[in-house]
Order: sequence, then C-alpha cells, then structure tokens
Amino acid sequence: MGRKVCVIGVGMTKFLKPGTSPEYNLMAKEAGETALKQAGIPYDKIDQACVGYVYGESTSGERAVYELGLTGIPVYNVNNNCSTGSTALFMAKQFVEGGNAECVLALGFEKMSKGALGATFMDRLNPMDKHMLAVSECQEMTMGTPTAQLFGGAGREHQELYGTKDETFAKIAVKNRRHAGNSDRPIFRDPLTVEEVMASPHQYGPITRLQCCPPTCGAAAAIVCTEEFAKKHGHTNPVYIAGMAMATDMESTFNSKSMINVVGSDMTRKAANIVYEQAGLGPKDVEVIELHDCFTANELITYEALGLCEKGEGGKLVEDEKVTYGGDWVVNPSGGLLSKGHPLGATGLAQCTELVEQLMGDAKKRQVEGARVALQHNLGLGGACVVAMYRRD
Repeated sequence: MGRKVCVIGVGMTKFLKPGTSPEYNLMAKEAGETALKQAGIPYDKIDQACVGYVYGESTSGERAVYELGLTGIPVYNVNNNCSTGSTALFMAKQFVEGGNAECVLALGFEKMSKGALGATFMDRLNPMDKHMLAVSECQEMTMGTPTAQLFGGAGREHQELYGTKDETFAKIAVKNRRHAGNSDRPIFRDPLTVEEVMASPHQYGPITRLQCCPPTCGAAAAIVCTEEFAKKHGHTNPVYIAGMAMATDMESTFNSKSMINVVGSDMTRKAANIVYEQAGLGPKDVEVIELHDCFTANELITYEALGLCEKGEGGKLVEDEKVTYGGDWVVNPSGGLLSKGHPLGATGLAQCTELVEQLMGDAKKRQVEGARVALQHNLGLGGACVVAMYRRD
C-alpha cells in the first residue's frame, strides 16, 4: 500500500421514490456541497473527480460536477452495476494512495424509474457472463428471470444446506426497518413485524416483497485525501481507509453449481480477506457494518462471506441478535438498502457516508457506541464486489 488515505467529508441526499426527486445534477450538487462543507475546503482544492451512475449519458459525470465548479479537472465516469458508488470511491482512493492526487471527489447518483430493479439479471450482464451462466448448472434458475429469483434461489440453497427458516430471513427485514426508524433518510421507516414480512407477496424461495430493496433516487459523495492534506485543513484525527479491495467473478462463480456463489459470495470472501490482510484487523475488530442487503438472503449469506461466522451459521447470528444494537456488530444501522432503497450509483457512497458519520460520532440516534472500526460491503452482479475497512484512532 502507498500513502495513507483519509476521508474528510461525506454527504448524501435523502433518498426518494422514482418520480419525486430533483434532476440528477441537482441531487449530485447537494451531496457534493455537503461533503465539501464537512471537509472545510472549496471545490478548487479537488484535483480529480470519480463519478458513478448506471442510468445516464456518457458524460453525466461532468454535468454533475459542473454544478460544483468549472475548474477543468479530470472527471472519470464509472459504471459497475450496483457496486458503482464504491467503485468510484475505490478509484479515488487509488489516485490518492498512488501519489497521483492530493484530494479527490468520489460522487455517485441515480435518478431511477419505477420498476428499474425489476430488470432481468440476464439483461444486465455482459456477453461473457451470459455465456458462462448459459453453460452452467444454474441455467434453469437464471435465464430470463428477475434478480429476485437469483437471490431467492441462493436463500433456498442456504435452507437446503443448513435448514435456515423462512422466518429467519424475515427477521432481517424487521431488524433493518427498526434501524431505519432512527434516521430521516430512508423512504421506509415504519416498523415491521415478522408476520407482516411473511404475508407480503411471495417472490422466490424464502423471499417476499418486503425482503426486496426498492429502486430510489439520490446522491452521495466522499472526499478522500492524503493525511498531510487533511491536517493542513484542520482534520487532526480523520477517518481513514485501513483497507479496500475489489474482486470480480471467478471460475467458482459459474462452475461450483451454487446459487450462493452466483450472487457473489466467493467475490465477497476474496475481497474481505484482502482487506483484513491490508488492515491487520479481522471481523472481531469491527463494531459497525454497512453491507449490501438488496435482499434479506444476501445479508445473511454475506455474514458468512465476510467471516462474521462459519458457513451455515448466518441464521444463528440473526436469531441470537448478534447483528443489531447490543450484539457483536451493528449491521446496517442506516436501515440498509431494504429501507433506504437502492439508487445504484449512490449506494456505495451512502454506505461510506453512514460509516464515516459513525466513526466521527455524528450518527445521532443511530450511533454505535464507541465505534472505531467499520466495514463496508457493496456488491454488483455481473460482477464486482468492493469491501472497505474504515478506522479512526
């Protein structure tokens, strides 16, 4: 690893239902200005910008940052499906770490339409991944079906292997909605019961509608810089990125005959292990986690892939309340994607925003007491997974 990379400013908009949000450039302006204000710097201190979005024109990144200023800096447009926001952050971090910039803006946004997350998985894959899935044993489940079928299929596989109950998956939705009640950002804040979750329309496997994240519109931003730049601008003890890695699909994704691997478990495990080695820390050192709960099944599977427990024991963490306040970790204190929704380009940077606020002690009712180490997991099928560890000494 190169230079130490600090996060000195974050910002995000409230996420809104499709059809109710401002234009993407205005959401990006709000998130960017909030991050700059927290960082205590003007826009002309930004050397480069990495801007993530999935639905938009080829230079929407420029249109977004032009709302903040016209300084002629390089602007990189990033699209990596659901992991787009954290991919932009990963790129920004590498620029700073490698000595190519002192201060970089990572910005993500999405203005989505109703039903955008209902697009079929196959429609959003590149040709190589389509071919690999077509020749895999997973063909029957994945060809031409909604994404809910993939994650529902992974949940069903977990049930067949380990006996996980339908109610256990439902309890994750209840937990995350309870957490969402501590924030004004999510679109869904009202509490849920297990019975309500189970009674909502069935999707696939153990998954019901209230266990699926909705499409939303929003933006989020983070400003990363060198330690010297941070100190120069008054940040004497900033949050820093202790480790960060991206993993993409491997042979096991397609040839292991496992839906759990198809939806990214092996990618997650690989990225997490790299991060733990970089940081010199492990899961037991972490207090707070934001992970990609696009479906309840994915949250449970991700517990195991991140090493919070052994394979097959994710359900026990839920049943024993180890992943909420008072447990071993607080997972998705923001309410997660299930409550906030999932504006694809903004999601990873919204996770970053939540975790930086937690480590700075600025999370208000959501605050995890004494949090000093945080973990982020952002997954995009097709595929890429980004895992990051944040720390404040």
